[in-house]
Amino acid sequence: MLGAISNDARHCLDLVRAADKDRFLAALFAPQEGRRRLNALYAFNIELSRVRQAVSDPQLGEIRFTWWHDVIVAIYGGEVLAHPVVVELARAIEAADLPQASLINMIEARRSDLYDDPMPSLNDLEGYLGETASALIQVAAWALAGKEATAAAAAAGYAGVAQGLTGLLRSLPLHRARGQCLVPGDVLARHGLTPAHVLAGRFDTAMQKAIGELADHSRARIAQARALRGEVPGAALPAFLAAGMSDLYLRKLQRKGFDPLSEVADVSQIRRQMQLWRKAYTGDF
Repeated sequence: MLGAISNDARHCLDLVRAADKDRFLAALFAPQEGRRRLNALYAFNIELSRVRQAVSDPQLGEIRFTWWHDVIVAIYGGEVLAHPVVVELARAIEAADLPQASLINMIEARRSDLYDDPMPSLNDLEGYLGETASALIQVAAWALAGKEATAAAAAAGYAGVAQGLTGLLRSLPLHRARGQCLVPGDVLARHGLTPAHVLAGRFDTAMQKAIGELADHSRARIAQARALRGEVPGAALPAFLAAGMSDLYLRKLQRKGFDPLSEVADVSQIRRQMQLWRKAYTGDF
């Protein structure tokens, strides 16, 4: 079947499989056409998430994000650049009538990735995740279920925060390596900590409690999303499946002896696949 797809579609599929295995695996539960649309969206998200590490200066990153902004505007104006992700994204936009504002907001929110400013508060972090991880779930749901997916907006909001917050906790060593602290300042302050303690890799009892607070918040958000399962169209379920794997990573993060400031929390692919199969089989996430 893969031999029949275009080079552009294959590029997106290979990119997502290599860089975002959870979403790649979850997309396999969508019909073939829906899967292609999801891979286009996920490839677009990967392109945005990689800008920070691809540039040596924030201004170069700003230029890159402006380029993507202009690309999206051009797509909705009927112009498509000869770039594999752009071609596939344009195809998905046309086929599913995807909302332009959501894609633009994803780009604009990512500009903050370019800078080392500490995250002020948990509320600010939720706002960032709402424009990135939550928006991606909502647009992916729209790509699968059309306008019926608007009913799933609240569920997507909660699920995206859970997935994004879990991803942030898993990526603490990577953020530390590039001088970033995305652990909210108000959460750190409640435990007598500062961003400098995170960057220094200080994993003591206070830091364990701060990270535990964020893990609990992630669990609360995925529970809120699951409580709204009835508002998620069946066709849109694959867009939510990857967020449902937050539980696996959170358990690893809080395992005794694990240092989330120095180790990236990972779970074997077989365990992730089993979780996905169970959730998809029961129609849940």
